[in-house]
Amino acid sequence: MSLTWGTVSGWWLPLCVVLGLLYAWLMYRKPLQLQKGLRYGLFALRAVVVSLLALLLLSPLVRTVSYQPQKPLILIAQDNSQSIKLFNRKGNNTLRSGWDSELQKQLGDNYEVHAFHFDKDLRDGLSQTFNGKQTNIAAALKQLNDLFVNQNIGAIVLATDGLYNTGANPSYESRNIKSAIYTVALGDTTARKDVLISNVNYNKTAFLANDFEIEVAVEAYQSKGQQTQLSITEDGMVVHQQSIGITSDVFKKTIPVKLNADKKGLRKFVISLSRLNNELSYDNNTETIYMEVLDARQKVLLMYDAPHPDIAVIKQAIESNRNFEVKTSLVADASSLKPADYTLAILYQLQAGSYAKLRSIMQTKVPLWFIGGAQTDLNGFNDQQKILNVDAPRSESQEVFGMPVPGFSAFTLSDSTQKKLETLPPLLVPYGNYKTGNAAQVLLKQKIGNVVTNYPLMALGDDGGLKVAVLAGEGLWRWQLAEYKAYENHHATDELLSQTVQYLTANANRQRFRVYASKNVFDEGENVLLNAELYNDALELVNTPDVKINLKDQQGKNFSFLFTRNGQSYQLNAGTMPVGTYSYNASTTLGKQTFKAEGQLTVKQLNLEARQSAADHQLLREMAQQSGGKMIYPSQIDQLADLIKKNDNIKTIVYEDKRYNDLVDLKWVFFLLLVLLSTEWFLRKRAGEV
Repeated sequence: MSLTWGTVSGWWLPLCVVLGLLYAWLMYRKPLQLQKGLRYGLFALRAVVVSLLALLLLSPLVRTVSYQPQKPLILIAQDNSQSIKLFNRKGNNTLRSGWDSELQKQLGDNYEVHAFHFDKDLRDGLSQTFNGKQTNIAAALKQLNDLFVNQNIGAIVLATDGLYNTGANPSYESRNIKSAIYTVALGDTTARKDVLISNVNYNKTAFLANDFEIEVAVEAYQSKGQQTQLSITEDGMVVHQQSIGITSDVFKKTIPVKLNADKKGLRKFVISLSRLNNELSYDNNTETIYMEVLDARQKVLLMYDAPHPDIAVIKQAIESNRNFEVKTSLVADASSLKPADYTLAILYQLQAGSYAKLRSIMQTKVPLWFIGGAQTDLNGFNDQQKILNVDAPRSESQEVFGMPVPGFSAFTLSDSTQKKLETLPPLLVPYGNYKTGNAAQVLLKQKIGNVVTNYPLMALGDDGGLKVAVLAGEGLWRWQLAEYKAYENHHATDELLSQTVQYLTANANRQRFRVYASKNVFDEGENVLLNAELYNDALELVNTPDVKINLKDQQGKNFSFLFTRNGQSYQLNAGTMPVGTYSYNASTTLGKQTFKAEGQLTVKQLNLEARQSAADHQLLREMAQQSGGKMIYPSQIDQLADLIKKNDNIKTIVYEDKRYNDLVDLKWVFFLLLVLLSTEWFLRKRAGEV
């Protein structure tokens, strides 16, 4: 503990002492009926008290320093996906139960061990079930790094076969980890006799009466000279069949197959390879894909006054959903367009006078999406819609981040997209005051610097019976580039833009009651999400009555649910459903009218874990070497503790904690003054001077 003066000079301390002595001298200089020794004692008490009080008025700071040792953390992440046991049926190269506790005992009290297991996501503790349908090693490493940020991570022990089927390459993510990675190589790298479908490339949608192509990636090991039959069936009928000759022990070939979209709706194709004798696994010989065949695309019109990189981003994101086709056009060319051909118009940063040129489009009553920015004519922007108003006193812009609003209910964004949106770069918006109309729902709020405001950045709603969306800023191209740099994709940007378009174009025929799934095909283990909209006679959204829904699988088993109200519409999270195709029927009653809606969705079996049979130990070796760790096998697990102990970079770190407090905040100072003053008063009282 030490005394520091902050902004006050330390030379004031002698003056405090002089003040205390002067005060005591003035008080005790007159002849008092006190003994000489007692007078000097009282003089000293008074001098000390006054000096301390003067010192407290200067507000000096007391610095205390404490030292906190933090043991190195040893973080275990064990793969719990199906591939660990699927291709390791004899139990070789697996870890015994409780090996994390044994490692803690071997390391002793100088280390702290935390164990986790992962497949698609990271979870606490170890597991020996090996039932994960997907493997994302990069996400597990990132979650560990984030979970223990700013802590003393000594080492990460990664026990896996090195096979991943979702997420980025884990070797890239491992470079962001500053501690050593010790990999435990599970599984078997020995290529054994096996023929498998390693991947299927195809478009999720096709158009009626058109041909479409799928690409089937076939691999075979230790099967040279043999043949396998590739078959594609739909509803039990063979639509394609061909023989494939295996010409080497490590055989890889991509087979293009052309099919015809001869009927609309959701179509299921089963792709299979005929079995060979004594194959390692038959689970990877079959793959099922689903494709939606559409009658025609909906056309979206994107109007702008000047070229901008956002235009290409918006067009690409919307057309990632093959239900939509985007026509881009300068406002100057609007006269050559036929507004009736389009189901949505996007007006990007329109300048003064442009809205008058688009009067024919505005009069068609198609849904509108207004996008503002630094070049936007705010007067026209505010006059043409009542969803979001910008009151800008001067022509300036500022950068703002987008923060998703939890209560938004017009449509559903995935959790990963909402998390990503919070980290994306800022958009450029007009500087001013923002407010929304009564019918608006805010999807994104503005975050200025580190402050989350109530200003809307993006809002949607019903404006006089017309669906309208408004985005106040430009710079979507930054989002796309930043997301690709961080995640090697731009799924969040695409999902936000395409979901907005789907919301605006949905129910274009003003169907009074509409029920729809968030997507037609759900992965096994994924929550099934459905939405419902109910309109009154004035075509206004209402959610007063209950909405019931019944899902029926192919065996006739029923699952009944009740929608929950969310904003002005309805939503249902039916949780995870068994694999299969479901038909659904929903009903509700508004006044004396009964409304019904029906549809179909599919829960698709995941077969990703069966696509690779040979473990990738080379990847694990590279990750360990570049981080300063080492790759070991399960039979060497008892050596792991010694390897960690011998690593000089894994050690206890002592953190110095400095704290500053005002001297007046210390309780003992108060009690000291109280004791000194009480002692002085008691002695004076006893001597008859009080």
